[in-house]
Amino acid sequence: MDNDEAFDKFKQCAVEVLQVEPEKVVLDAKFGDDLDADSLDLVELVMALEESFDITVDESELEGVTTVKQAFELVTSKL
Repeated sequence: MDNDEAFDKFKQCAVEVLQVEPEKVVLDAKFGDDLDADSLDLVELVMALEESFDITVDESELEGVTTVKQAFELVTSKL
């Protein structure tokens, strides 16, 4: 899976879980400011990403993740 395919899959999860428009899910979007996502939303998103990508993300790894880019890099580092 290349980066574009992975990001499309990531974006699809984010749109479904966070109930946002697909065009809002861009690398420099901030979860809190741009996507109106709180920490519970992030946990739900990570659970969806884990299932979709067949990966495991430790809760401690989410500390400091505030942007789509950071979350996407975390996911792709596990592929």
